Amino acid sequence: MTRLDFLNTPLTGLMVIQRKPIEDTRGFLSRLYSAEEFTYVGIDKSISQINHTLTFLKGAVRGLHYQKPPYSETKVVNCLKGEIFDVAVDLRRGSSTFLHWYGEKLSAQNNRGLLIPEGFAHGFQALSENCELIYFHTAPYVHEAEAGLNVVDTVLRINWPLPITELSDRDRSHPMVHPNFEGISL
Repeated sequence: MTRLDFLNTPLTGLMVIQRKPIEDTRGFLSRLYSAEEFTYVGIDKSISQINHTLTFLKGAVRGLHYQKPPYSETKVVNCLKGEIFDVAVDLRRGSSTFLHWYGEKLSAQNNRGLLIPEGFAHGFQALSENCELIYFHTAPYVHEAEAGLNVVDTVLRINWPLPITELSDRDRSHPMVHPNFEGISL
């Protein structure tokens, strides 16, 4: 019996993961990852790193981050506490949805996650206080491969649900999309 449903989005390869918890009077058990179930949707790389974040303030934004090839990674993002608006931007060179974005509300209550394939930038906005996320990565973090897009770039036109209340200096300094940017070759 599968405990995860993978739902397609308008961006090929980017999927919403719907968890199906097993509940009883004691509480619940929810599967966050299954190598077997992920293989069914074409993700056969092993998990290399797991990160846990806490974002204190409603309206805060983190992102839009990605790793350049050959250190590109697939990410699986789950919200364990609170609610976020999770965003992925297609950076794949030649993609029919190049520079398009998709956003999904993730929360502890809706049991949704986002499977973000290689070639996408990722960020999120906290829609409540004290949001906790857990990320599964198929590649380790490599500082020299780190890159990002500016969350307020008018080329991307991301409709953040709330006014941005907090943004790190690092994220604020990410560049706007340059007119000659052709994307990432994977």
